This record gives sequence, C-alpha cells and structure tokens, in this order.
Amino acid sequence: MTYTVRRAEVRDMDPLVLYRILQVRNAVFVVEQVAAYDDIDGRDAEFGAELMWAEEDGEILATLRILQETDAIRIGRVVTAAAARGRGIGADLMRRAVQRCVEVRPDEPILLDAQSHLVDWYARFGFVVEGEPFVEDEIPHRRMRRPAA
Repeated sequence: MTYTVRRAEVRDMDPLVLYRILQVRNAVFVVEQVAAYDDIDGRDAEFGAELMWAEEDGEILATLRILQETDAIRIGRVVTAAAARGRGIGADLMRRAVQRCVEVRPDEPILLDAQSHLVDWYARFGFVVEGEPFVEDEIPHRRMRRPAA
C-alpha cells in the first residue's frame, strides 16, 4: 500500500495523530537510541511550527518538524519508525520538508542538527556541515546548514 504525507500545526491536528507521532519519536529517540531527553520541549506548539509525517493505514511511518527561527528555518526531530526503514520514506519526507521550508522562507537558510553518522544522508538534500562537532544526549552531532535558494 502507498503512504500519504501530511503537514499541520499542532493546534490543528487530531490528538490521536499527534499521540502516534510522539510514540514514534519516543520509540526511536528515547528507547532505541537510549537518549533520555526532553522531546516534548514546547517547540512543536510554537507559532509557525509544523509537523510533517508519512502515514499508512493510520500508522506513522516517519515524521519531522519545521520550526521558525529569527534568521532561519529549522528542520528537526527527523525520524523513521523501525518497521518503515529502507523504503525511502524518510528521504521523501525530507525532500518535501526542504520544499516547504523554501516555500515559507525562500530567502533564509535551513538549519538542522544532524547525528554525526547521518551527515552524508543530509548532504543529499543540500546541507553542509558548519562549526565543530558537539555531543547532545550522549550522541555525537554536527550542525548543518542549507543555504537560501
């Protein structure tokens, strides 16, 4: 079966969909990656923030969030459910997120903090590493930027 990609602000979402998105984020970031961190940090509900997700038969396959920042737009919480990996869903969602960011803020760069082992994956979407490596929640990361179009 094929999946559907959706996008919404938290205040406009069905609570069960939001719950399923948070379940996937928790399953991967907290349980699988053993990173105890504040996932529900308030940023999902900020003005202009959007969640984007791929779903199939009510199951969340992949998700991410788009945040508005002062001089940029940010993509974060990029995650694919374990059972959905290897189908290209995460890459499709990422391409769509980049398109959305360019649509919303064409003159601003897109930022993200990538887990270090995913730097090459994000580079496929035009992101380049900037700054020094850093550790967040005991996981090595790199700050990345996609210059404005």
